[in-house]
Amino acid sequence: MSAPTEGIVAESGERDSAALERWRDRKRYLWLLSLIPSAATFIAWGLVSATGWGGFWWAGIVIVFVLIPLIDVLLGDDGQNPPDEFIEELENDKFYRWCTYLYIPLQYAGLLAAVYLWASGTLSVVESLGLATTVGVTAGIGINTAHELGHKKEENERWLSRIVLAQTFYGHFFIEHNRGHHVRVATPEDPASSRFGESFYRFWPRTVRGSLTSAWEIEKARFGRLGTSHWTLKNDVLNAWLMSVALFGSILIGLQALSFAGLLDGYSIWNVLPYLVVQAVFGFTLLEAVNYLEHYGLRRKTLPSGRYERCTPEHSWNSDRICTNVLLYHLQRHSDHHANPTRRYQTLRSMEGAPQLPAGYATMIVVALVPPLWRKIMDKRVLAHYNGDITQANIDPSKREKVLAKFAESAPATKV
Repeated sequence: MSAPTEGIVAESGERDSAALERWRDRKRYLWLLSLIPSAATFIAWGLVSATGWGGFWWAGIVIVFVLIPLIDVLLGDDGQNPPDEFIEELENDKFYRWCTYLYIPLQYAGLLAAVYLWASGTLSVVESLGLATTVGVTAGIGINTAHELGHKKEENERWLSRIVLAQTFYGHFFIEHNRGHHVRVATPEDPASSRFGESFYRFWPRTVRGSLTSAWEIEKARFGRLGTSHWTLKNDVLNAWLMSVALFGSILIGLQALSFAGLLDGYSIWNVLPYLVVQAVFGFTLLEAVNYLEHYGLRRKTLPSGRYERCTPEHSWNSDRICTNVLLYHLQRHSDHHANPTRRYQTLRSMEGAPQLPAGYATMIVVALVPPLWRKIMDKRVLAHYNGDITQANIDPSKREKVLAKFAESAPATKV
């Protein structure tokens, strides 16, 4: 009686093995599309040159906040997780690494092209601002590239991460994110975790200030443990900022030299400096908009020991829309990222138990910019996530009484 069963099991195992052998990453060559944001300046320049219409200098905003959400709707969810048997193979495939490495030269080529256009004085103020936001889109999504590289163990990738961050003067993100956010995620102490009832406009100054302060305190504590002063270029916050100073200083000195040589008639530092600031602020604002929606209202429980429970899939908002997955290196599979921070983007998986956003990250950023719409869409999802007990959420302290009064009727009767 056992022989036929063994035969069926063997046949089934052979089919499973054959299926695994045939498995391929269907997004393998789609990952090259992740380079589109790095070329946003050249896309805008090409459209302006082809049509003569200066409105195309704002192309970066259209790409991120109009085209990507539309494509997300049309293409729907990704739905493909790599089998465990292929994780190691995918991790070691250098093709995926080059998809991130190539972002960097394109990002900086776009910045230099924009600097030339600003310095030439041929653009109007509105056109220059549009170009600054387009460059900021490249820089902001570049921070996500830096995020991918900065989590890796290879020192060269960690340095590439710092280089990417120099454009937005946000090099301290490398410290705070890895050694701060990943420790305190989904707790009231984390400046990068948004709170229930907190609008993006309240979150932005708190997270910008808090992230900078956190990074500085982390480095200060590190040097304190070593018994040395943190006022040293070995301080990763200081050397990151120095890279930005060197970058912007080199650009301005180079432009001044070209002006003296007669190659930039009418050049003024004020043709360039304001827009360098705009692109940097726009870039790190794009990062913080993503931070805002990744952990909104989610909170880890406090254990009897006073420590927080371990971060689990339920502490990050996820989405699996395929277009944004490709352009953001699977950042939307955020629960797996927190569970496995050093895992490379191509192997991140959608995880059971992870709360899901109703749309992709790009779409939800637009929603977050309209607080009443955000609250209408997201507050009920946070409430449902905690089975009606809003006291379990990470609530904005300034809104706590109002929130509890509003949602008290939804709380389970057994809760105090």
